[in-house]
Order: sequence, then structure tokens, then C-alpha cells
Amino acid sequence: MRVATDIGGTFTDLVCVDDQGKVRVAKSDTTPPNFEQGVMDVIAKAEIKGEEIETFIHGTTVIINALTERNGVKTGLITTKGFRDVLEIARGNRPDLFNVRYQKPVPFVPRALRLEVEERMNHKGEVIKELNTADVEIAVEKLRKEGVEAIAVCYLHAYANPEHEKQTVQLIKKMWPEVAITASHEVTKEWREYERTNTAVLNSYVKPVAERYVNQLNERLLEKNVTGQKYIMQSNAGTTTFEQSKQTPIQMVESGPVAGVFGAAILGKMIGHDNVIAFDIGGTTAKCSLIDGGEVTVTTDYRIEWDDRHAGYPIKVPVVDIVEVGNGGGSIAWIDPAGALKVGPKSAGAMPGPVAYGRGGTEPTTTDANLVTGRLSAKNFSMNVDLDAVRAAIDEKIAKRFGVSVEEAALGIIRIANSNMLNALKLISVRRGYDPRDFAMVAFGGGGAMHAAFLAKELGVTKVVVPVAASVFSAWGMLMTDLRHDYLQTYIRRTSELNLAELNEAWRALEEQAIAQYKTEDISEGQVVFNRYADMRYLGQEHTVKVPVPGGELNEALLAEVNATFHAIHEQNYTFKLENNPTEIVNLHLVAFGKVTKPEIAELEPVSHTVRDAVLETRPVYFEESGWIETTVYEREKLGPGFEIQGPAVVEEPSTSALVYPGQRLTVDKYGNLIIHTGV
Repeated sequence: MRVATDIGGTFTDLVCVDDQGKVRVAKSDTTPPNFEQGVMDVIAKAEIKGEEIETFIHGTTVIINALTERNGVKTGLITTKGFRDVLEIARGNRPDLFNVRYQKPVPFVPRALRLEVEERMNHKGEVIKELNTADVEIAVEKLRKEGVEAIAVCYLHAYANPEHEKQTVQLIKKMWPEVAITASHEVTKEWREYERTNTAVLNSYVKPVAERYVNQLNERLLEKNVTGQKYIMQSNAGTTTFEQSKQTPIQMVESGPVAGVFGAAILGKMIGHDNVIAFDIGGTTAKCSLIDGGEVTVTTDYRIEWDDRHAGYPIKVPVVDIVEVGNGGGSIAWIDPAGALKVGPKSAGAMPGPVAYGRGGTEPTTTDANLVTGRLSAKNFSMNVDLDAVRAAIDEKIAKRFGVSVEEAALGIIRIANSNMLNALKLISVRRGYDPRDFAMVAFGGGGAMHAAFLAKELGVTKVVVPVAASVFSAWGMLMTDLRHDYLQTYIRRTSELNLAELNEAWRALEEQAIAQYKTEDISEGQVVFNRYADMRYLGQEHTVKVPVPGGELNEALLAEVNATFHAIHEQNYTFKLENNPTEIVNLHLVAFGKVTKPEIAELEPVSHTVRDAVLETRPVYFEESGWIETTVYEREKLGPGFEIQGPAVVEEPSTSALVYPGQRLTVDKYGNLIIHTGV
């Protein structure tokens, strides 16, 4: 069978598909700091034998945790003479313009560990000054004495010619084989010195952490006789081998969340929806991403710890474009100094968790609010829920402060959480020139189905899809992935002055690089599929848009097509186009997929019983506009293909519940997905 595991902030999820297309799921607690234990726990809970696992795919939060919690290793930087302070200078366009107390991000490498060597390339990759190896030797010795565990090497214009970086890496390995090394050209060949330097530094910072984790996980899997293929999910919505993941761990920075987005794209194609909004609510955060025409949007303008007050840290690797807010099932409701009710971003996590979990949590959360309003049932939890304690926490912390009932306070918490999530959904749709009415919403994660019907109606989305295994859908998405590597090369040329022979040769060089890399991963040339893109702009602009480029030999006619596509995409993104202005290519972007066998998902067998046989109970549920309404609750496992339910209703399964509002309708498709028709 094919098995995927995904480590989240609260739970570790598992989905497996056997050769008959049957899906099984399991869920267990995440176990920081020994995250691999959570993986072994969930495999045991699913009662899977190691020898049954033909392919194992893993998504992890280890890298993002190491960065945000500053748990990486002491790292040094070797750079071109005169560029020691690139990390310190950063960018001048600060996000919080009028904040006189604004401070730039503190570099991950302090100034004493940023060392310069004599060497210089120009922007064409021509050598202006040869590398001074004596300077490198002095720098390495100094870093060794300082006790660093990792070194980043980033030279000026190495994206155009990495020869000096390669020489430096060889010398460091000869002098100090044990130290972890990252050269900037190994992780990105895009220009922009600050972003490129920071990416190389962060890769080195987490490299020993990643190596330890991947090795420990591999050892535990081997102990369980898991000897099949093992892959790790990357931020670009593809997978890579365990071995490659240890070389460029920064590619795993959003390893878990992106799998759900990719899964939403695949599911959309299965059920006839190429335009999809992926919406994932977990225990800690809500994440959303827009899929246009079946294509997952990938960007290299990714930052960690970025918000409207902080510039964050850029990571110049391909990452699925996700908007994330700190609102999940475990998000804590609190009152700010001005007396306003807030929800998140602080989360109760898995330990102690919401008050409902009975593990010592005292702060009310979104999950607790959903319990009090009847949207969740205490009977559907895996632990005993003390509903009196939940009500008391909301009463003490929120209701009494506003002079309202516990139910009104709980609904207030839900409204604030929904408002935060709606803003995120608008950011990836309306504010980017897309009409939400043209999209279906795929709602997953433990809380996605609970909030999606309301949010979709507010946004104007007509249809919500709640997939099978919704609470572990990110792991399901991993099962459907291919291997993927992205190759970006800065290639600044005006399209009116292009040398087509040179351009075609540049594409061929990237493709040969991809084929060579896949050979080391036991993927034959026949399994490799290429997609081409160019980052383009109008002459004089700063930022680019990504434009698809046809495969094969490019000629003048195809180039004219690419230009026309650029104008159309630019108009969609920015509401205007300048067809008479000259255009420019900035980067070539080759996506190379290593195609692997993926499972066929089985259709549901017809059932002989009726929808009435799926009824669990009737209970009062508190709705925003209508107040308390007696609501029918259904067991999802008993809903057969073609079944139809009128709202208000709740559909329960062991790890999530779907809420259908009055006036809405729910149907079940042939795969077992719940389709909520929002009534928009």
C-alpha cells in the first residue's frame, strides 16, 4: 500500500490507499520534540505492517519549527569582500511605514560570523577577480574556532556563474569534512543578493537539524521493516527523496500545508472543477490557496514571520502560494487592553489543548465555542468532555466581561474567527482579480467543514466540497503527488532582442540538469515531464508575473504567443496592460516532474438503506441569524452516493463535523465527497 503521514501542530495524520483503491485513515497526537514518535504511533494505530508499505510519503513541520523557534545550529557566512552586511541592510521597504519603533529583522548570522573573501564576478558571470583561496582558509579556521556547525557560502552574481562557490565548497570539505555547507547556487539561481544570501543561510541553519530528523525517522521505519520507497513532501507541492531532503531542507519549509492544496487541485479535477479555493483549518491555523485552471500557484517571494508589522525573512525557493491566519480549532479567545474580543493567533495546541480536551487547558478556544453552540457534540470526541468546565471557561473569560450569555459569547468567538478567515479568503481571491463565484471551495482539516458553508456563502462561492478523510486531507494529497524539482535561472533579456538559439540552449541546459538529478534518484528519463514558465515584466518594472511557455523549440510565432499571454496575465493581476511597451524576461523556470504510480480512488458501493438510517440524533444548534434550531445530525459513514440532505444539518465523522446552514442543501457524490450547495 501507499502510506502518507503529515505532522501538524496538534495531530499527526495518516492516510493509506491499498491496491484496490480503498482509503484508510488514522490520527494521533503530535509528539514534540521527538516528532518521529508521532509517526510511529499513528502507523501502529492504523495497524499497518511495515512490509505492507510499498511507498511512504512524509510531511513535516520540523523545518519551520526550527526556524520560528530558533532551534537551528550556530551558522557562519562566507561572502564576497564588501558584502558582509547584506543580511543587516536587508530591504528598505519596511511594511509598517509610520512606526518609529520599527526594527529590522535580526540576521540569523551575527556580524562576527559573517566573513569576507576576495573574489568577484560580474552580472554576466565573467570573472573580474579570481577567488583568493588563502582568504577562504583563514575564514574557515576562524569559523571552526568559533564553534559553528554549519557554513553558508554566497558570492556576488553566483546565480550567473557558481564556479567560485564550487571551489570554496571543495576547499571547506577538504579542510573540515564534518561541517554542514550550503552554497547559494545549490538552493537558488535567482538574482537579488539579500534574498539569495538569506536563503543559503537558513538552509545551512537547519541542515544538521533536518539530517538528524530524517535519519532518526528512517531508522525507526527500518525497525518496522519499511523498506519501500521513502519520500518527503516539499514546499513546491512535489516530493523528493529522503537523501535529497537532507541537502536542501529549506525546500521543506511548508512541507505539510502545501500537500492539502495540491490534493484539492487533484480532487477538483476528479469531480470536474478546475477552479478551486483550498481551505484548510487545523488546530493552530487556517490556510487558503487559489487553484486556477487546475494549476497550483507557486511563488519564490515567500517569507517566514512576515506580517503587517514585521518584514520577516525571505526564502527564495518555490513555495505554493498560501495565505495563513492564526485561527484554528485550538485558537484562544481573549480580550485585548482596549476591551475588544480577539481570537488567535495564540493556540492551545495539543497540550494542554482546548478546555474540552480535559488536559488542563483553561483558556476558551474556537473548538470550545463550537461545542457550546451545539455545532460539535461532546459524544463525538475521543475523550470525555466536561461541558460544564467548557461553559465555565467561556463565562469567566468572555461572557461576564461583556455582560452576555455563555451562548452569545461562544457565538461571538465563532464570528470573530470567521471574520479573520474571511479576510484571508478575500486576499487570495477578490483582491487578486478573481471572482469567487467561478470557484468551488474544498474544505478540509479538522475544522474546515465546520466553518466552510458560512464562509463560502459570505464570499459568494456556490459549492463546498468536504472530501473523504477531510481531517487528514493533507496526507491524502501527498498520496497523489509526483516527485518535483524546480530549476530557476535568472536570464534577463528583452523579448524584442532575444537570440532564440541561445534561449533554446538555456532551456535544454536546465532540462539536462533535471534528467541528471533524477537519474541519481532512480527515475528514468521516460518518467520525467517538463513544464516551462518565464517570469516576465514590462521594461522598467520591478516585479514580474509568471507566464507559461510551450515546450520544445521556441520560434518567433511561439514567442509572440508568450508575449500575448503575458499581457493577459498582467491585466488580470493588475487591471491593466501596456501592449505597446517592450517586455522583458527575468527568470526561466523549469518544473521537472518525476512521474510515479499513484493510487486509483475507488467509487462508493451503492447502499440499500435510506438517508433516514444515517440519522444519529436531533439536537439544538445555535445559528447566527436564527438562534437555536432543532437540527438533524447524520453519521457520515452511512451516507451513500446520491443521498441528499436539507439544512440545517450536521454530518459527523470521528475527527470532524460538517455544518449545513438553513436554506442550504448537501449531496453525496460517487466518491463519498460531501457537496454543500450554499444557496448563493
